[in-house]
Amino acid sequence: MTLKIAVLPGDGIGPEVVAQAVKVVDAVCSRFGHRVEYSYGLVGACAIDACGNPFPDETLEICLNSQAVLFGAVGDPRFDNDPTAKVRPEQGLLAMRRKLGLYANLRPVGTFSSLVHKSPLKKELIEGADFLCVRELTGGMYFGEKGRRDNGDTAYDTNIYHRYEVERILKLAFEYARRRNGHLTVVDKANVLESSRLWRQIAQEMAPLFPDVTTDYMYVDNAAMKLVTWPKFFDVLVTENTFGDILTDEASCISGSMGLLASASVGEHTSVFEPIHGSYPQAAGRNIANPVATILSAAMMFEYAFGLVDEGRAVRDAVAASIDAGVVTEDLADGAKAYGTSETGDWIAAKINS
Repeated sequence: MTLKIAVLPGDGIGPEVVAQAVKVVDAVCSRFGHRVEYSYGLVGACAIDACGNPFPDETLEICLNSQAVLFGAVGDPRFDNDPTAKVRPEQGLLAMRRKLGLYANLRPVGTFSSLVHKSPLKKELIEGADFLCVRELTGGMYFGEKGRRDNGDTAYDTNIYHRYEVERILKLAFEYARRRNGHLTVVDKANVLESSRLWRQIAQEMAPLFPDVTTDYMYVDNAAMKLVTWPKFFDVLVTENTFGDILTDEASCISGSMGLLASASVGEHTSVFEPIHGSYPQAAGRNIANPVATILSAAMMFEYAFGLVDEGRAVRDAVAASIDAGVVTEDLADGAKAYGTSETGDWIAAKINS
């Protein structure tokens, strides 16, 4: 099988962690007899520097002509510290989601038995936690009308949702709940926000179509609390864009490190696979960033984009073996020897072919 993959390393630690995922993809393809074709593109600050556009047309074409996108991260302190900047790296990420129609972000959350001590939460709370966050990705405040008035002293961001946007993400969430343990939690703020009331109304209309799924509803503040007090309550959690961004980052404390959580963004065109963490510019070029989230995103890519379940499992098994063997970066080393980003990638790739 020939796999056509667009590679968008992005900014900060993006190129370093993506390079490790590419090593792992190569190892898997060698082991299972696949051929892989990579096409590289620019996104984020590096694209702004090259052509003034954080998501150039050339990069869009590369994505559309590929079967999957392996993406690193965007962001640069030069723009973070300049509130007047008209063009920002993050606009490239939003443009990619919009132009590829990536309306759903899937973030599995689980634990590694040898790392439960790394979580700030008690072992008995998190051991065995295993749930999927489904985040709406192309609506809400991130894409609604925004601006300033009153000589810049008043700012506004419009949180807008249309019925079709809510229906398609809820349908996806119900279907994933049906494949898992049959429990869906719809997270909103329906006691305050009209957009949330639309979400809850549509969810209640759709629930009877999925009688094998138990559906419950939870305000986002309660969900934030339950994530850290009873994470094993959740099976599939679905929510809107802004709430999903915040809750899924909070959920990283369950696994013990943001460097362990992978994600897939799926929708109308080519799916994108990326770690949930940002560009971490302080670590760029230092060979200390944890590549596991990006490597596990590659595992999701094999499974979701290509339907190659055994290949995805091979990646997950190799990652688990590296953690059990203590081949981890400094965020997980716990005072023991810390391996570099590239060393960790080399070990996992070698394990796949051992």
